[in-house]
Amino acid sequence: MIGAGGIAGAHLSAWLSIGAEISHFSTAGAQALAASHGGVAVDSFAELLDLVDVVDIVTPTPSHLGYVQAGAAAGKHVFCEKPLARTSTDARLAIEACRAAGVQLYPGHVVRYFSEYESMHREVAAGTIGTVAVQRFTRTGSRPDMDWFHDEEASGGVILDQMIHDLDFACWNAGPVGTVFARQAGTGTGKDGVVSAHVILQHHSGAITHAAGTWARPGTAFRTTFEIAGTGGILRHDSAEHKPLVIDGGAGHDGRAGTGLLPEVSGVGPFELELSEIARAFMGGDPPRVSAEDGLAAILVAEAAVTSLQIGQPVAVAPIGNVEVAA
Repeated sequence: MIGAGGIAGAHLSAWLSIGAEISHFSTAGAQALAASHGGVAVDSFAELLDLVDVVDIVTPTPSHLGYVQAGAAAGKHVFCEKPLARTSTDARLAIEACRAAGVQLYPGHVVRYFSEYESMHREVAAGTIGTVAVQRFTRTGSRPDMDWFHDEEASGGVILDQMIHDLDFACWNAGPVGTVFARQAGTGTGKDGVVSAHVILQHHSGAITHAAGTWARPGTAFRTTFEIAGTGGILRHDSAEHKPLVIDGGAGHDGRAGTGLLPEVSGVGPFELELSEIARAFMGGDPPRVSAEDGLAAILVAEAAVTSLQIGQPVAVAPIGNVEVAA
């Protein structure tokens, strides 16, 4: 594992739960991560590559490409937290590097593994609500702590970093996107600032998606909703109304297991499901439900949305082209 930021603990717990042996490298925090969660911290990236079969990248977004390329050059399969790269150009280079090296590459689109979203997609794919016509997604949580998130040149802002989950899911349900229109508003700056973006997608299938994402003040409860309307019915979910597990622990226990950045879960967690499926693929099993090409597609949609913000007009999504990942 490369990196020791906020999402590293979720990845690490999932890897340990499926029996992986973990080595950590990070420019800061690897020793503390190992002490609090498990695994062994190492002193250099080169030492890490000598020890492992798989590289898991949980570093700031601008560094993803370099670590993917280095892992591929060392013959290691790569799992990379979303977004796959800061730009679609970098994502293509990451995919090409892994293809040339004959290693597998998958992005961390973990929402595909949350039970409510997984169930919704299964019903959509089965035709339970007919042909998808309109999709609505919302995602609200605390603004991330680390400074680099607040630099939109580094993180891509709320659209590329947070909303990419719903942009990816919209494509999984309704297929490729033709045009994107986006608006964004905010108040305040830094960690106390609030920013909200709205993105409208016109899919080639004719479906329309509206996605809204908000980075709110520290302590804001994490909440997601979706509504998928088709020619034969509607699927709805609101995480604030349907908690996975409620615990009454008496005085001093608020019954919440989630944070402002991640939702509460019970039972087998989505990160464990995600990494179990991807680990099986790394060991020669079936491909997982998400591909590197899916990661590139989501970035292309996000980039079109950011361009739309800048020019105030709908923007056509660039085609993926002939990009494949070696199996």
